[in-house]
This record gives sequence, structure tokens and C-alpha cells, in this order.
Amino acid sequence: MSASSFSVETADWQRDGRWLRQIRETVFIVEQGVPEADEWDTEDFRAEHVLARDAEGAGIGTGRLTGKGQIGRLAVLAEWRGHGVGAAILEALLDRARARGLREVFLHAQIRALGFYQRYGFVAEGPVYDECGIPHQTMRLKLEAAPANTAADGLRAGLSRLSADSAPSLRAASVALLVRARHHVCLYTRDLDPAVYDQQDVIDELRRIALSGRRAEIRILVQDTARVVQEGHRLIDLAQRLSSIIHLRRPTHEDLQYNAAFLLNDSDGYLYRAFGDRYEAEGDLAYAPRREELLRYFNEVWERAEPPPELRRLSL
Repeated sequence: MSASSFSVETADWQRDGRWLRQIRETVFIVEQGVPEADEWDTEDFRAEHVLARDAEGAGIGTGRLTGKGQIGRLAVLAEWRGHGVGAAILEALLDRARARGLREVFLHAQIRALGFYQRYGFVAEGPVYDECGIPHQTMRLKLEAAPANTAADGLRAGLSRLSADSAPSLRAASVALLVRARHHVCLYTRDLDPAVYDQQDVIDELRRIALSGRRAEIRILVQDTARVVQEGHRLIDLAQRLSSIIHLRRPTHEDLQYNAAFLLNDSDGYLYRAFGDRYEAEGDLAYAPRREELLRYFNEVWERAEPPPELRRLSL
């Protein structure tokens, strides 16, 4: 096993719950004797989860971040301990906390794990107490603002909100969203907005996502495909080379009246334009409810859409 033989990604309780439950059952309920009634709570449906997978895609570790800023349920299967999985999960959760603009996180650490968390700057406070028959102590960590993204000028460091009012700022916000994508991206656009998506930094991020592994998928809905093909576009060229991963479709006639445009990633981020022919946009790096709402609409249109003739001639 090596650091390169596993990956860590944002997880969804509904979609990935089988792995999340299996890992926690093995580590907490079976190994540590935590009562099953104490392991599961309603926070699982609201919290942000991350999931570590091995090279075959099987779950090997998990952790969660609640709305109150509590990190918890961090568990790694026994055979994967000592290989950096727990550290990668914790770092991913801290990244999520910074993306949300949290200035502090806390956790209930098992006494035997105090040293692990102290290496990341967590400070123990208060007395030791019993939790599920295991000695624990509360620990806290002050978070610095997330470093400014040089590709995303116009965004305030440490805040998860996104906004744009020009082509450069829309491009910057799009890059900020794409750098946080792991395997999946959905784009709804009128004509692939050349000033935004035909730019090298955007293409580089989309290529990275497309090559991120066997679960990679980029889906794009384009209303005006004839113009895209006629004028050329680097994203079309990339899609030709990676046609099994990057899929383009055109909405049916009934959906062409939709005026908006948006970009979604698989880390609960979204960027929305009420008018797809303008650059004004608003969004968030980590707001699941709005992202899920837009994804539901995207999926509905996607099911009705078809590859347009112009792109079929390009073998897309």
C-alpha cells in the first residue's frame, strides 16, 4: 500500500451510505464496542462526509463535519492504518471547513488519539470524560482564512460565496469551483462561453477532472451547438480526445426556453447565472441544497437531451 493507492472524496449519505455505514460499523461498533444506538444520529443526514477509497473503489475510511463545525466519526479500516488515510481524511474535512468560512472547528478526541490531532494544531480543553465507554477530551482548532486563489481574484479569501460581474471574474469563479471538483462536473451553457470556458486555466482543470480516475464524468448541455462547432472551441477538442468521459448534449426544443446557465461540481459547489447570455453570477463553494436543486433540473433536461448532429459528425 502507498499514498498513491487511495483517494479521498466528498461523499453523500444517500449515495455512499453503504460504505460510510460499513466502515463505521467495523471500526466503532465491532472493534470498539460502541452501542449501535449511539453510533447513528440525525446529523448523518445533514453533515458533510468524506470517503477514502482504495484503488478498486472500495471504502476504507470516513469522517464528517457537522453544521456546527464539529469533526467526528473519523474511522479507518485496520489494514489501512499507518498509511496516511486518517491524515488525508482530516485534511479534507479541514478544507471543507475553510471553504465554508468557519474560523474554528472542534472534536471529541479519544485520549489515545490526542497526539494525532495535536500535530494539526488542535488544543485539548477541559476534563477527560466518558463517551460510549471510551475516555475522550474536547479539542479545538482555530482556522486561518483559506489562501486566496490566484486564479480567482475578486473572491474574498476564506468565504465560500462566489460572485461575478464580468468575463474575467466569471472565469475566476469557475476556476475556483473546478479546482474543488474531484470526479464530476455538470455545465449548462448557451454556447460554451468562449471568454470563460475556452481559456487555458479552465481547460487544464477540466482535463484534470477528466483524468481523475475511472469514476470521472463531465456532462455538458449546450443550447447553441452549431455556433460552437462553426467557431471552434478547446473544450470541444478536449471532448473529442476524451469522448468516453466528456459528454455533450443539446436540450430538446421544449427546454431551449431556459434562460439561465450554471456550473456544478461534486463538492456541493455551484455557480448560477440567471441570464445565460450575461456574465453576472452568484454561487457558493459548499452549499448542498442549492447545488442539489440545480442538479435535479440538469438531470431532467439531460434525460430528454440528445447529441446534436453537429457534434455527432465530430464523433462526440
